[in-house]
Amino acid sequence: EVNQSIIISGESGAGKTETAKIAMQYLAALGGGSGIEYEILKTNPILEAFGNGKTLRNDNSSRFGKLIEIHFSETGKICGANIQTFLLEKSRVVQCNEGERSYHIFYQLCAGAPPSLREKLNLRSAEEYKYLRQSNCYSIVGVNDAEEFRIVVEALDVVHISKEDQESVFAMLAAVLWLGNVSFTVIDNENHVQAVEDEGLFSVAKLIGCDIEDLKFTLTTRKMKVGNDNIVQKLKLSQAIDARDALAKSIYSCLFDWIVEQINKSLAVGKRRTGRSISILDIYGFESFNRNSFEQFCINYANERLQQHFNRHLFKLEQEEYIQDGIDWAKVEFEDNQDCLNLFEKKPLGLLSLLDEESTFPNGTDLTFANKLKQHLNSNSCFKGERDKAFTVCHYAGEVIYDTTGFLEKNRDLLHLDSIQLLSSSTCHLPQKFATQMLTQTEKPAVGPLHKSGGADSQKLSVATKFKGQLFQLMQRLESTTPHFIRCIKPNNLQSPGLYEQGLVLQQLRCCGVLEVVRISRSGFPTRMSHQKFARRYGFLLLENVASQDPLSVSVAILHQFNILPEMYQVGYTKLFFRTGQVGVLEDTRNRTLHGILRVQSCFRGYQARLYRKNLWRSITTLQSFIRGEKSRKEYAASVHRHRAAVVIQKKTKTILARNRLKTTIDAAVVIQSFIRGWLVRRCSGDLSLLKSGGTKTNESDEVLVKSSFLAELQRRVLKAEAALREKEEENDILQQRLQQYDNRWSEYELKMKSMEEVWQKQMRSLQSSLSIAKKSLAMDDSERNSDASVNASDDRDYSWDMGGNHRRQESNGTRSMSAGLSVISRLAEEFEQRSQVFGDDAKFLVEVKSGQVEASLNPDKELRRLKQMFEAWKKDYGARLRETKVILNKLGSEDGSIEKAKKKWWGRRNSTRMN
Repeated sequence: EVNQSIIISGESGAGKTETAKIAMQYLAALGGGSGIEYEILKTNPILEAFGNGKTLRNDNSSRFGKLIEIHFSETGKICGANIQTFLLEKSRVVQCNEGERSYHIFYQLCAGAPPSLREKLNLRSAEEYKYLRQSNCYSIVGVNDAEEFRIVVEALDVVHISKEDQESVFAMLAAVLWLGNVSFTVIDNENHVQAVEDEGLFSVAKLIGCDIEDLKFTLTTRKMKVGNDNIVQKLKLSQAIDARDALAKSIYSCLFDWIVEQINKSLAVGKRRTGRSISILDIYGFESFNRNSFEQFCINYANERLQQHFNRHLFKLEQEEYIQDGIDWAKVEFEDNQDCLNLFEKKPLGLLSLLDEESTFPNGTDLTFANKLKQHLNSNSCFKGERDKAFTVCHYAGEVIYDTTGFLEKNRDLLHLDSIQLLSSSTCHLPQKFATQMLTQTEKPAVGPLHKSGGADSQKLSVATKFKGQLFQLMQRLESTTPHFIRCIKPNNLQSPGLYEQGLVLQQLRCCGVLEVVRISRSGFPTRMSHQKFARRYGFLLLENVASQDPLSVSVAILHQFNILPEMYQVGYTKLFFRTGQVGVLEDTRNRTLHGILRVQSCFRGYQARLYRKNLWRSITTLQSFIRGEKSRKEYAASVHRHRAAVVIQKKTKTILARNRLKTTIDAAVVIQSFIRGWLVRRCSGDLSLLKSGGTKTNESDEVLVKSSFLAELQRRVLKAEAALREKEEENDILQQRLQQYDNRWSEYELKMKSMEEVWQKQMRSLQSSLSIAKKSLAMDDSERNSDASVNASDDRDYSWDMGGNHRRQESNGTRSMSAGLSVISRLAEEFEQRSQVFGDDAKFLVEVKSGQVEASLNPDKELRRLKQMFEAWKKDYGARLRETKVILNKLGSEDGSIEKAKKKWWGRRNSTRMN
């Protein structure tokens, strides 16, 4: 198994970034399931926000290169990823051309930061920052920066960057923006400057976490070591601006690298690494602008390297495969860009070597570098010297004119030790990490002028040298994989849909080598297949059985059977090579055969399915018939039961209605009869009075008139009686309804009163029982006293001297007490009878009022509750008085007992005296 790589190339704005995202989404859909694929996809908005910007050719141009290596487990699922970046365009942080934008994250932060974050970072709108207002372009058509900022924050959460680290990242971005607003003022005639203490300077010091005096000192002075002495040199205006911009670029570059490092930690494979991976390379495309600087120089060099890899894989390796497999092949010539690569990489007189050499000279300038190139490289066919500081390189995609202005400064990319010490003294953890990262770069320090200028400790290698090393490592990784090339073609330069410029497309096809690939494919054998695979794929098309033959024989038999011309294919040692379109005939025959087989199979499977459906339908129909029969029988039985119940109800109802109608008819007939009989009686009585009084006779005509008048009067009275009868019936119905309501209420009140009467009766019975017991006890005591008094009366008279007047006083006191007790009990009994009669009468009266039998202007429910409360209070008082009476009677009983004891004692003495 060999790892795969997808190399996406094309001009700026051709769609490389979008193609890379589509490829990642496709791989995530195929190998997803572990959840890590979601984190991998969420890295796209982060890297685009921090590494992409708007250029004149592309609204979302990648200003860095990236290689995303997606790792797979043994089961083919995504288990992790690693991202490597190349050559971030740091100069875009501090400078961008008219109509372009800096990196997206600056505008997203200014537009989408919440109020709390804006206040904490002292954020302003993008128009207020010098770095962002250089190009007078603050927005992109169809892009909402605030919404994009929300997406970036969500993606940072997904890749496990904490909220504290996110705030630190945004603080560093705000510090970079405020650094651009730091201004300087000239303080002497030598054009030395000092930083103005304004809002920009204070904001930078606060966001970085350093002392404002240290920041001013770092931006306006430079320490140099001469021998053993340290000299502080004041900076001029241009030098101070360069120091400020260098600090801003370094902070942003380190911040970008730190974010990529955190993403790689989140996507780390760890122990699940199996060595299987698919790499996606999304690197900047070939660029040629009106003014091409150091960034375009490095970008086009990288594209030259990738083009050579493309040529080597598709041209060189393909022809080498023809030769190794021993087929008859005429070698095809193609354009090779090795001369252009030699122009860049040759030592010691290559473009990169001369650039590094000139960068080490303290007096080296961009003009001296351009003159050195013209001096040493004019004889190279890929190089042309131009006027002033310009030179031309003939790339595979065309000639590009480079302006050497800023080449040496960007290649050195110096950050002096003072700036690193400023970051290391910060109270925030991110600037400290950035300083540590700068100080611990590998490689030995440069010697000579760089060391003297104070930049040796901060920059060990030139930018071109580091980029060259990264590019060679990338090529080694791609060489160890099976490459798949995607060429993105830009249809027009206006970024408009539906517009196709033929000349531009043809130029891109020619520059990226697609036309060469087509030419070689047409002249060569683009389709190749091993003998085993060919025999396995098309062997079943042979008419005779060749299962026992070797794959080569089977392959040759297939070619002969289908009459493929010998010049249209070549038989190699291990593979068959076909020219364009030859395998299509075999594929068509194979597809037709497979289609016929599938048709037969489909017909047979259809027959089996129909037979199964028929049997299944029959079984379902039988089951449904049983279920429906049982359901119908149950419904019929319920219907019969309901019908019988309805007949019974109708019979009862009709009986009641017929009885009512008969009763009504009888009552009406009785009323009519009563009226008629009354009328006849009155008539007879009237005729008799007429005969008695007058005795006169009338003729027949008068009698007829009288009878007719009486008959009319009778009919009128009958109608009136019927109307009155109907009214009475209606009133009767209403009265019956009211009576029914009163009956219901009466039954309820009766139940309540019965329960109350039962309670009262129980309480009355308990009181009566206690009274009767008290009366019995008093009566028994009275009878005993009387008997004792009659038996001992004579003895009391004979021996009264022995007891004396004291005994008589006790007896008279006992008699009075007993009589008082009897009077109290009699009063209690009378009170009980009276109260029971009163409560009974009141309760009966309230029941009659509630039932409507008696009319009274009071609330029966309220009065009944009040009566109950009065009864409870009287019962409580009456019980207390009864208990007090019992206590008094018990005391009287104890006194009587003491008298009896005295009598017994006296009787004993008397008996003993008699016996003596």
